[in-house]
Amino acid sequence: MSVQPPSHLSDLPIYKQAMQIFVLSRSISSYLSQDLSYLYDDGTEDANIYFSGDLVQHSESLAPEIINAELEHCQDKKHRHIASVVRLTNRLYKNCNRLETCNSNGKDYVPILKREIRKFRKLQTTWMLTL
Repeated sequence: MSVQPPSHLSDLPIYKQAMQIFVLSRSISSYLSQDLSYLYDDGTEDANIYFSGDLVQHSESLAPEIINAELEHCQDKKHRHIASVVRLTNRLYKNCNRLETCNSNGKDYVPILKREIRKFRKLQTTWMLTL
């Protein structure tokens, strides 16, 4: 993540939680990709490997969207960034559900990420009311 937020924004609990989700999802994805990168006998690959990559992409987008929402002055654009955070959070949770059924030892760590996403959603609710 190359975006450096202003110092007052990096102290926000929702921003800290987004960064924690990013680090956790990146670790889980790298662990899962080792188990899911094999090819089946017929030459096809495990489709769940893409969900692990989506975890990282969506979690990486959370923090910049939070910063954009905080710094935006126009209410319409602010609400677009908030809606984007909500969408990303929902996609993260859905991908976690999909990865819980994959054939990997790393799926044992997915409930930890889901718990962190639920904490994020609680923070997100109060954060949206403050904007």
